[in-house]
Amino acid sequence: MSGRDVSSKPALRAAALLAALTLAALSGGCSGGSAKGARPQDPAIPVKIAVARSVPVSDTTEYVATLKSRDSAVIMPQVEGYITKIYVHSGDHVSPTTLMMQIDPSKQEATVRSQEDAHAAQAANLKYAQQQYDRVSKLYEAGVASKQEYDQARTSLDWAEAQLRSLDAQVREQKVQLHYYKVISQTSGIVGDIPVRVGDRVTNTTVLTTVDKPGSLEAYIYVPVERSAQLRMSMPVQIVDGAGDVVADSHVSFVSPEVDATTQTVLVKAAIVSHAEKLRHAQFIRARIVWGMHDALVVPVLAVSRLGGQYFVFVAEDQNGKLVAHQKPLRLGDMVGNDYVVLGGIKSGDRVIVSGTQFLVDGTAVAPQDGG
Repeated sequence: MSGRDVSSKPALRAAALLAALTLAALSGGCSGGSAKGARPQDPAIPVKIAVARSVPVSDTTEYVATLKSRDSAVIMPQVEGYITKIYVHSGDHVSPTTLMMQIDPSKQEATVRSQEDAHAAQAANLKYAQQQYDRVSKLYEAGVASKQEYDQARTSLDWAEAQLRSLDAQVREQKVQLHYYKVISQTSGIVGDIPVRVGDRVTNTTVLTTVDKPGSLEAYIYVPVERSAQLRMSMPVQIVDGAGDVVADSHVSFVSPEVDATTQTVLVKAAIVSHAEKLRHAQFIRARIVWGMHDALVVPVLAVSRLGGQYFVFVAEDQNGKLVAHQKPLRLGDMVGNDYVVLGGIKSGDRVIVSGTQFLVDGTAVAPQDGG
């Protein structure tokens, strides 16, 4: 009997302990449920609010354009020969009459000397013909020389004079030709790339370099033929950099009357004032043509979030006397300053939440901050 009592005591103690734990758990659960039900409502999240509004925005299209200098001179030699000296470097500023290169003039100098010698010989012939004419003229007047002799002397003198004039012209021509062996700038500007080197043989078609006058550029814009009907002279054109900031303002100064058969585009030119540190000849740039103005709904960039390729904003709406955030999908257009153009999703006058959106979910209560 006592053995059974001893063995049953641990079992009784275990059962009592289990009952106590169960009662404590039930008591704690009821107590927790009671506390949760008694907890006050979550406070509204303070946010900054901006009203979606319609503002005038530009109807624009960006195109890749090329800058070309309106005062760019291509330097090519007028004679053939070997380059013996290059006096300038790329980037140098030159003025008219600046000596840029020297082409070997040895052959031309020899030609000039030969022509000068021929000229001197003919001058001697003319002097002799003059003397002969003077003698025959006096003999003819005295009746000693015949009319035929007189005419021959006159003809020889005239021929000698003509020959001397011809040689004189040839000497001047060869001297002018000799001048072309010195390559001289005909305008002021900045020297471009110099693809030739000392020792190269050049011809009349060899490009030696270019001279570009800074501050005189023109944007060549190729507009698809579908929009060519909207092109007008003096339309605003903006030159923008990679960040979209406007570098220079201009306007359409030329619209081609023809369509490029290969690209089906229309050439548009816009003259601009060059910013030497940003814009250069032959540079590819982005040109924004402003077609007109229209009213568009905008929202601040800070209010827009993106999830899975879709853009959203939170809009604060009245619900049972309090403000509640509702997430709405957006269709966006271009950026205008610090705002996005809204193509659809909200309407003018909606209260868009700008700050604190990372803490919001659909249906969260919000409270506008001071100034929000």
